Amino acid sequence: MNWLLIVEPEGRPGHENMSIDYSLLERAKEGVAFLRLYRWEPPCLSFGRNEPAKRRYDQSAIERLGLATVRRPTGGRAVWHDAELTYSVAAPETTFGSLAESYNIIHATISAALNKLGLETELASPRDRGTTPLTGGSCFAAPVGGEVVSAGRKLVGSAQVREGTAFLQHGSILLEDGQDMVTQVTAGDAVAPNSTSISALLARKVEFEEVAAVIGFEARNSWAGSWSGGKLPCGEYEHAMFGDLEWTWRR
Repeated sequence: MNWLLIVEPEGRPGHENMSIDYSLLERAKEGVAFLRLYRWEPPCLSFGRNEPAKRRYDQSAIERLGLATVRRPTGGRAVWHDAELTYSVAAPETTFGSLAESYNIIHATISAALNKLGLETELASPRDRGTTPLTGGSCFAAPVGGEVVSAGRKLVGSAQVREGTAFLQHGSILLEDGQDMVTQVTAGDAVAPNSTSISALLARKVEFEEVAAVIGFEARNSWAGSWSGGKLPCGEYEHAMFGDLEWTWRR
């Protein structure tokens, strides 16, 4: 397996980030694999692929606050992307096995990497299916089996989609918390996030570059194949739907 590690500390708008991740999923169908570590600029509220955002969130409040929005190609509930590192893994579906197996392997790698910073993290019990329905609470309202937690609080929120012969898994690793933004723009009652952050757990400010370094190191030493680092491969990365507000708010 040929892996490309892409680290982008400068940040991109939400629609660009989702277009790139989806394009990497398409390229993974050709037999290559990618680990991308990136940021969002400006900060952005993302909705899950099938989330009923139109009913769940107050669009007028979001517009009044000037929040950027995007709909992800993966499932789950809303995430506020600000002081965080987002990872994405796009690879052939045979790389790590089934959806559940790949979900756990990727999270185990992230957990091991974060522990090298001095954290104490673990994977949520496979029996934990979360405590909130799709229409109640943010992605960080409760951990789901296999997700990375510390002291019972969710540190990493992820989702995966499979298309054809490849999969895309991406997720948010909180450098600082801020998921109460989801609560602020929820229409009606909302379940408060049960989240924590790397900076809070270590009692110091932790930067993107520090976390990206340990994740990249752990992945290269844990996932079989040849690795190279660099920029995105040449090509087109535009998928108009991710920049279309009608598509974002289609449900």
